[in-house]
Amino acid sequence: MSAGRPARLAVGVVSAGRVGAAVGAAWAGAGHRVVATSGVSRDSVKRATALLPGVPLRPPDEVVAGVDLALLAVPDDVLPGLVRGLAAAGSFRAGQIVVHTSGAHGVSVLAPAVEHGVLPLALHPVMTFTGRTEDVARLAACSVGVTATAGDEAAWSVGEALVVEMGAEPVRVPEEVRPLYHTALAHGANHLVTLVRDCVEMLERAGVAPAERLVAPLLSAALDNALRHGDRALTGPVARGDVGTVRMHLRELDAADPDLAETYRVLAGRTAHRAVDAGLLPDHAAHDVLEILQEKP
Repeated sequence: MSAGRPARLAVGVVSAGRVGAAVGAAWAGAGHRVVATSGVSRDSVKRATALLPGVPLRPPDEVVAGVDLALLAVPDDVLPGLVRGLAAAGSFRAGQIVVHTSGAHGVSVLAPAVEHGVLPLALHPVMTFTGRTEDVARLAACSVGVTATAGDEAAWSVGEALVVEMGAEPVRVPEEVRPLYHTALAHGANHLVTLVRDCVEMLERAGVAPAERLVAPLLSAALDNALRHGDRALTGPVARGDVGTVRMHLRELDAADPDLAETYRVLAGRTAHRAVDAGLLPDHAAHDVLEILQEKP
């Protein structure tokens, strides 16, 4: 196997979850052979049938044993125990590439496998998956956080080549920043969904429908502007210093959903500080906004 481009590999996928099935299918499309996968739930079996047709379902230890590349696509908290269990069972062998897709872990979690002579890699697709066939196409539009052993340039190159073969873009993420990297992604993606759903439910509570169709252009434009222009994209009453409107928002939220009102206060405070730093909001206006946010209902 050359450092820049992996040879055609026999791949085992543990397990056929949303990520594992999509990555396995992408590698199969690049010419690798997915020879086995694991999955016990009805959804996993259905995904394996759709994305990895003809690939037999096997227990995890049998999936890993004998393959060139073992893909461990399991939840963050499950991964350490899985690696220890597979190592104890003697499933790993020298020369294997062992890849996991966890965003929260680097390659240190694969230490029990490294003791058996494997090449460890962490490849985390920066994408949300549905478990359907379109996920393979989504891989081609995303980046993948790559982590390999520090100083092992050949390993980094193998990881990057595997990502390119998915159709994705590799981005190097050093081991020591992996936890903060994952925290940032989870904060953005997960809390964005919460924010959008809060917005939609408030509109529905007010009798405004169809709420999703109403806000889709607005929220899409806001996201695009934020990515293109940074804090200069901030708009609305907080960024303008419209204290009367902010007070009205708080009054409405305090009456409708006090928990959501507290969320608004925290986010509005961060918005005010960002608006000041971006030169959009004068200090005196920011002071007035922040004072209102501290007022109790």
